[in-house]
Amino acid sequence: MSDSSVAVEHTPELRHHFADMEQQRNAASLGMWLFLGTEIMFFGGMFCAYLIYRLAYYNEFAVASRTLSLPIGTINTAVLICSSLTVALSVRAAQLGKQKLVIVLLVLTLLFGLAFLGIKGYEWREKFVEHHIPGSSFSFDEAMPGHPEAKIDPRHAQIFFSLYFAMTGMHALHMIIGVGIFAVLILMAWRGRFTPEYHTPVEIGGLYWHFVDIVWIYLFPLLYLIDRHK
Repeated sequence: MSDSSVAVEHTPELRHHFADMEQQRNAASLGMWLFLGTEIMFFGGMFCAYLIYRLAYYNEFAVASRTLSLPIGTINTAVLICSSLTVALSVRAAQLGKQKLVIVLLVLTLLFGLAFLGIKGYEWREKFVEHHIPGSSFSFDEAMPGHPEAKIDPRHAQIFFSLYFAMTGMHALHMIIGVGIFAVLILMAWRGRFTPEYHTPVEIGGLYWHFVDIVWIYLFPLLYLIDRHK
């Protein structure tokens, strides 16, 4: 029996069209990076639209952004940073073959993701109660702090909230997908699928999650922090 046949026999996770595990891992990483490249262009378009409209309707966007809860946004940012730490540690644990630790860290990452979504849902509910949901029931009568005479056009404020819900909604959708990915990874880890030689799914899942976290790191200052001074 040839050496290559022995390698395939003893590495059942190796797909037949790859020469070895390293080539399979590199191909998976390249595929994820290409996918993330398309996602960067997708979110980049929304970021550009937001910045253009913010420059065009500066007062309305400044006032509308102040209605967002800074403590809630800060808490969610901290939650995502913690999830990035746990997923990075899970990758390292998988590399070292620590199966139980991998499961614990993946579960923590999953819980952090669910916590973020729960907090974001609470924030969206507040916007619904305040009638800040774009549509026929939209209402916005806030004034410029220190300049009550300044005119704020509700139509322009509605553009802010349209972009807010579009960007945070798409981010939340990506997080829901990530939560599903981690649920599958936890099941695989529970079945002992990962070894020091094979842990590519954990690395790829972690790479996707880091991207989702980075998107929020850009969303947070754009939506919550710009022009927060009173």
